[in-house]
Amino acid sequence: MTITDAKIRKEETEQTLPEVDALDIRRILEYYEAQGWSDGLPVAPTTESVIREFLATTPKAPEEVLFEIPHLNRRLTVRLAAINAALAGCRPEYFPVVVAAWEAIAQEPHPRNGIWQSTTGSAPLTLVNGPVRERLDINSRGNIFGSGHRANATIGRAIRLALINVFALRPHGLDQATQGTPAKYTMCIAENEEESPWDPLHTEYGFERDQDVVTAFVIRSVIHIEARQTKSPEHLALDFTNTIKRTGSLIHEYTNALLVLSPEHARLFADAGWSKEDLRRFIFKHAVLPRSVLNEVGKDAISHHTQWRLASDHPDAVGDIASESGTPDQVPVLAAPSSVQIMVGGANNAGVSAIVEILGLRSQIHSSSYSPVHYVS
Repeated sequence: MTITDAKIRKEETEQTLPEVDALDIRRILEYYEAQGWSDGLPVAPTTESVIREFLATTPKAPEEVLFEIPHLNRRLTVRLAAINAALAGCRPEYFPVVVAAWEAIAQEPHPRNGIWQSTTGSAPLTLVNGPVRERLDINSRGNIFGSGHRANATIGRAIRLALINVFALRPHGLDQATQGTPAKYTMCIAENEEESPWDPLHTEYGFERDQDVVTAFVIRSVIHIEARQTKSPEHLALDFTNTIKRTGSLIHEYTNALLVLSPEHARLFADAGWSKEDLRRFIFKHAVLPRSVLNEVGKDAISHHTQWRLASDHPDAVGDIASESGTPDQVPVLAAPSSVQIMVGGANNAGVSAIVEILGLRSQIHSSSYSPVHYVS
C-alpha cells in the first residue's frame, strides 16, 4: 500500500465510522445489562432523541395506556412501548406495528390475567397482514419462524422486552415458566399473501386487502409437519388433525390451533376445490379422540376447580361435556371449526407446514384478537 493509498483509506474510514468509541458503546450495553433491561442479548443504546423519533410515528399520546396487568398494578404506556421498541433494535417506522400488536394483545383474554407468568411458558406471537409487510420488509416467504429479518426479529422482541421491563416478567422472578420456549425471545411473522390461493387472514375480520392489520396470539409451541407423501387433501388434512389432537397439547377440555400452510400445501387444497372453511370443518369433524386414549394418559375428565384435564379417579374430577353426550366415548378436542385459524406462510419450496399451539382464543365468541395499524396522518 502506498502512502497515498493509506491516506485515502484513512479518509474513507473516518467518513464511514461513527465518532464513537466502541468501548463506550460496550460500557452502555453492560450498564443496560446490569440494570436488567435486556432479554439476555445486548440491547440498542437509547436516548430521548431516539424515543422522540418513535413517538412521532404514532397518533397516540405518549401517556396513553396500551395494556395493563391489574394484579401486578403495572401499565404499559405508549412511551414505555416506544422505549422498549428502541431497546429491541426497531427502526422508528416499525413502531406503529408494535402499537397495533399491543392493542391486539389487550383484547386477548389471558394476558391481562397473567398468562405470561404461567408455568406453561407461553409467548406472544405477532402476525402482520397488509402492504406494511413489504414496506417494512417483514418476512413472510421462508424461514419465517427463524432468524434473518430485522423487522420480524425486533418487532417481536419489542413485545418481550416490555414484558420484562414494564411488567417485571423475568425468569426466576414473576415469569414462572417451567421450561419456556425460544419464542419468548421474539415471534413476529407475516402472511405470504402473494402466494396464497385464498384471501388473507385479516379479510376474514372485515378488512380490505390493502389495510394493515396485526393479529395477536398467545402460543406454546410450533410443530412442523413434513408432508410430501401425498396429493390427497384428505390425507394432508388428517396429518394436520392428528398433530392438533395429540394428547400432550390437550391441557383443557378443548384446544386451539393456528395452521400455517406452506404455499404448496395451500394450493393442494385449493386445487382440489377446498376453501379455508372446508379445511376448518374437516379438521373439526376429525379432531376427536377415543376416550380410551385419554384414559391411557390420565386425561379423561375435567378438574372441577381449574377446568384442566385430569384422570377420572382424581378427587376433583368431573365429567367433560362429551361424557354427557350421545357418544361419550368419542371426545372432540375442538370447540368449533373457528378454533382453527388458517394462514399461508413460508417458502414455496417444500411440503412443510406448521401447527402453532395457541392459548386464549375465544373461538365461539371472538375467533381472533386484532388491530389495524394507525399512522400519523
